Amino acid sequence: MDIINLMKKINAIGKYFIIVVVALNLVSLSYADASSASSPLSSALKELCLMSQIFLGAAAMILIVLAGTTYAIGQVLGAETRARAAVWATAMLTGAVIGAVIYIVTPVIVRALLPSITASGTGPCDF
Repeated sequence: MDIINLMKKINAIGKYFIIVVVALNLVSLSYADASSASSPLSSALKELCLMSQIFLGAAAMILIVLAGTTYAIGQVLGAETRARAAVWATAMLTGAVIGAVIYIVTPVIVRALLPSITASGTGPCDF
């Protein structure tokens, strides 16, 4: 198993993954319901909050699992690959922590931007 080539392939796909994330965030604006009683801006922010909550939860879990797998595989291989695997695993865990922070902060920011909206459900983005 050549972990270095595998990680190069994953990094090549990562560029397109970032583009997909940005596109999904822009798609949330297209779901804004202009005919509802609330403003289209509040509807768009609600959709952005919901999409970020769905995406970031799954992405953080996947990053944690991949970090553990990369670190474990790196420990079996040579010293240079072990060092690289440790760096990659650390970077993945850092990304997961940043994703978790954004996951927690997104509803707070949306509520701060729209102070007239009150919570109406049990979820963090139900307003």
